[in-house]
Amino acid sequence: MKRTLVIVLVAIMALSTVGVYAAEGDIVDVASGIDDFSILVSALQEAELVSALQGEGPFTVFAPTNEAFATLLSELGITAEELLAHPQLSDVLLYHVVSGKVMSSDLSDGMTAATLQGESLNIDLMNGVMINMSNVTSADVEATNGVIHVIDKVLVPEAFVLNPIENDVVDIALGNEDFSMLVSLLSKADLVEALQGEGPYTVFAPTNQAFEDLLDALDISASELMEQPDLAKVLLYHVVPAKVMSTDLVDGMMAPTLNGNELQIDLSNGVKINMSNVIAADIEATNGVVHVIDSILVPSDFMLQSVSMTESLPKTGDIGLIPFGLLGILGIGGLGIMKKRK
Repeated sequence: MKRTLVIVLVAIMALSTVGVYAAEGDIVDVASGIDDFSILVSALQEAELVSALQGEGPFTVFAPTNEAFATLLSELGITAEELLAHPQLSDVLLYHVVSGKVMSSDLSDGMTAATLQGESLNIDLMNGVMINMSNVTSADVEATNGVIHVIDKVLVPEAFVLNPIENDVVDIALGNEDFSMLVSLLSKADLVEALQGEGPYTVFAPTNQAFEDLLDALDISASELMEQPDLAKVLLYHVVPAKVMSTDLVDGMMAPTLNGNELQIDLSNGVKINMSNVIAADIEATNGVVHVIDSILVPSDFMLQSVSMTESLPKTGDIGLIPFGLLGILGIGGLGIMKKRK
């Protein structure tokens, strides 16, 4: 107990530099009156948190300096503008705020403090005063609705993702002009809403070029392709009801699809789905992942139908693939190549 008290007292004395950051008013007023907090104030304004932190409180704010923000931007390789536009900016800022007025004399070694973001901060008094891995450089800057402690690093919550995923599997197709036919097929088969659901889904996806090759090989038009009664069946043959990353694939594994049939994974020479090569992988979406393939998968029970004739399209079954398949589900090119397994 005595050792803890000594540590706390030493820390308080070492941090008694309140005068350097002296200002008057509420939390936001104090920060706004100090040049060293200009980035913090801009961030609070961008995240629309100013009025909240001008409330009754009380609040305890661990406030990063401009230099702390500059260090973070350098480490992340982003600009201040990109940080201010980040969708998790509010969460990061709220990770610096604790409900209640916690003065330096209230701190104890090993204590945790719940933040308004939801995660907790760890207090370490063994070597000065540290909040997580950030040093408190000035303490007890009082405001009318709380107190500010100045820190030398920006606190980043575990939930923070630098490049958050914002698009579902359908959005990926909609966002790329090379998949205009794909989008039309999804709409025609009434599958757009379904594939925007929670999922997760794994989609093995050909591009427009696969459709063009197919139309030439079968000597049919895009409109005739869209009128096939089994359109949805073929589309769903490209979708697995789970999120399967490239690192989850195993040679010889079978993957059940929403069509009811299975796909076979072959890692003996690159990565193949049935006989189709994976050319780009792990394009993550909010509800799954997309892997791009170089030809189209066709279920064994598909029959090509025409107004003037009925003919059987060569089957790919559960393990095969014709050089020119029928349909793709989603795709996007050049975003990453599947790692080969040996």
